[in-house]
Amino acid sequence: MARHKSAQKRARQDIKRREHNRTIRGKTRSVVKEVRSEIESGAAGVETRLRVAERALRKAASKGIIPKGRASRLVSRLAKAANRAKKA
Repeated sequence: MARHKSAQKRARQDIKRREHNRTIRGKTRSVVKEVRSEIESGAAGVETRLRVAERALRKAASKGIIPKGRASRLVSRLAKAANRAKKA
């Protein structure tokens, strides 16, 4: 446990920040999962879900919650899968 006043404050901030990041990461995962399930089922509104997922991923990356490269890779793969599903 932290002993100095500043270290105690830093520990409190870390807890708050971790919880905040976990919620954003969880929501982002849920959105990506929804897009994947819609792509597999062949639903009609894939494009709008894809836009929502891309926005969530880019936002999480800009806040430093996930790496920017991972966000770009996921967006690319989702778009690729959506295009493949649209053609089929």
